[in-house]
Amino acid sequence: MELTLLGTGAPLGLPRPDCPCAVCALSRGPRVRAATALLVDGALLLDLTPGAALAAARSGHSLVGVRQVLLTHPHDGPAVEVPAGLPTAGRVPDGRELTLISGHRVRAVPMDSPGTGYEVTSADGERLLYLPPGGAVAGLPENHRVPYDTVVADVTGRPDGLARLRATGAVGPVTEVIAVHLDHDMPTGAELDRRLAASGARAVPDGTTLYVGDYHEVPDVPRRTLVTGGARSGKSVEAERRLESFPEVLYVATGGSREGDPEWAERVGLHRERRPGSWRTAETCDLVPLLEEEDGPALLVDCLSLWLTDAMDRVDAWDDERWAAGGQRALRKRTAELVAAVRATRRTVVAVTNEVGSGVVPGTAAGRRFRDELGRLNAAFADECEEVLLVVAGQALVLRG
Repeated sequence: MELTLLGTGAPLGLPRPDCPCAVCALSRGPRVRAATALLVDGALLLDLTPGAALAAARSGHSLVGVRQVLLTHPHDGPAVEVPAGLPTAGRVPDGRELTLISGHRVRAVPMDSPGTGYEVTSADGERLLYLPPGGAVAGLPENHRVPYDTVVADVTGRPDGLARLRATGAVGPVTEVIAVHLDHDMPTGAELDRRLAASGARAVPDGTTLYVGDYHEVPDVPRRTLVTGGARSGKSVEAERRLESFPEVLYVATGGSREGDPEWAERVGLHRERRPGSWRTAETCDLVPLLEEEDGPALLVDCLSLWLTDAMDRVDAWDDERWAAGGQRALRKRTAELVAAVRATRRTVVAVTNEVGSGVVPGTAAGRRFRDELGRLNAAFADECEEVLLVVAGQALVLRG
């Protein structure tokens, strides 16, 4: 099945008309994206957008052979002029299936928001799922045993929708996931590619032709990632973003609860509100048993600096005499056990830590000890990770990966 993406942008395109934002300013040349529309085997057009005929011509195709035009979502604004010879565009009721003269079978998939998704099966059995902007599937069976070959969806706007498809088996390890409906609320260029790759997806330029069912390389999602940065740098948000398309996540909070500390309770509450409702939470610093489990959902550990605080508490490392009398040796043993568990783990892990060595030198021996030990832990942990990110002012800089 030949699939040509005539456009890959949001309904208003990218850049948006008259928008002064930074992303729109950077969306020039190959980064310009028309509203998303798909041409399937030259016979089926999914979404009719302005300039569709010209976009098809630029990609070396024609709309002359199109026998069916289907819409996925309400189209605001002025009416789109239908190119001469094209059939009238329409939407199919949820659950209804069409068989086209070209041999394609098209089934309308119900969504959890206004719009319709389409499952397209070719005469040779290749299967494509195309979803509207802002939409996630609401009507797939609990166990969709056979994964789609290709999914084209709003990955940036609805990462939870991709997580849902993975949970039901509709997206498997070799499913090609293409992000479309791309808007100016996401970065462009290399940063967009990096974020999508963390979800096992990718973006392609307008006019790209893909072949559904052919072998292709799926983005490799790092199994172990360390996210470091200063206070309020955005490192926790970055870590959460990397797992928002996973069907299951265990959030490991190493800070625990603090009786009588309303400011800490407010911080914890904000973190909880930001996380997807499907994520589970464990408040523990006992990380090694979790890492040693053979199976289980992805782990998000937030954070290593609080884990180290707990580890130093346990060996009484804050006291100079006890530190010299065995506390140092006991702490290094605990950190070595953690690093060894990270090296051997088979689970997906994203860990957050603080970068504390670039600021003011602590005024106490205990403070300097914590700074030094956290630096050593961060370096050892990073050595075992496929990807390491430094977050500064909300921007993620790739140090490894």
